[in-house]
Amino acid sequence: MNDFPRLPLGQWVKAAVDWVTEYLGVVFDVIRTVFNGLFDGVDWVLSAPPFWVIIIILVALSWYLRGWRFGAGVAVGLLVIQSVNQWDNSMDTLALTLVSAFIAVIISVPLGIWAARSDAVSRVIKPILDFLQTMPAFVYLIPAIILFRVGVVPGIVATIAFAMAPGVRLTELGIRGVDKEVVEAGYAFGASPRRILFQIQLPLAKPSIMAGINQVIMLSLSMVVIASMVGASGLGRPIIQALSRIDVGLGAEAGLAVVILAIMLDRLTASLGAGKTAFGRLLDRRKASGKPDPEDPADASATADANVDRREPAAV
Repeated sequence: MNDFPRLPLGQWVKAAVDWVTEYLGVVFDVIRTVFNGLFDGVDWVLSAPPFWVIIIILVALSWYLRGWRFGAGVAVGLLVIQSVNQWDNSMDTLALTLVSAFIAVIISVPLGIWAARSDAVSRVIKPILDFLQTMPAFVYLIPAIILFRVGVVPGIVATIAFAMAPGVRLTELGIRGVDKEVVEAGYAFGASPRRILFQIQLPLAKPSIMAGINQVIMLSLSMVVIASMVGASGLGRPIIQALSRIDVGLGAEAGLAVVILAIMLDRLTASLGAGKTAFGRLLDRRKASGKPDPEDPADASATADANVDRREPAAV
């Protein structure tokens, strides 16, 4: 058994990483500067104002997208975070999640579109996505910390690699699920492939694409907590401190803050996919109550006819 030849896979990987760090160091320095700038900008926007200003903005956004009940729930949740002194850590985590998810979506959605339009690309991408989804989350931190040193940037890079797979898969699935007869009808009317994509396929695949973006955000939030092991700021630090000290109270407070952020981000992104804002719901209730919608041409015509009918007796 001991004579069986050993595959030097680890040495090959180490040699490849050494070559990359020696000859492509400038590229990684540029990426590090850009990612650091993005995080510092978003973190400043979230952390610089008083906490109540951010709460008002998020509650207003929640009310607009999901209604007053969810807005009230967001207000209570954010006040709980402030009351357990986890506000600064929560804003760092939210900034890290938003930056990582934004970059992951920018990469994953075009890749999903490419895979949907080319079977060859789809066959190449699928095993890579399988690899990314089955790799343990902690393993992503090893090459990230070698290439980008400690801090926020290796956490962002590891989070992007960990979270982007659902965005690619669900974007490809949504576009491939568009009715082929609708696409063929578009070609029959002389539409270009670009117009077919932006005016037929992407609008019809929007629910699936938004589900993928939702998953990207959720996975990003779970990974940024782990990323604190390489120096990223946020709620991961108190959680690791709680683990090292066996501090149940601190772990519960930080964990509760993570749960509140996860619920808020999940519901808000789900509402964006559904496309029902407060104004849309108001119009739906107006139609359900039988009142005419002034923006609906049919209702406007009916209203005008009714006004004419009411004026006729007076004219006679």
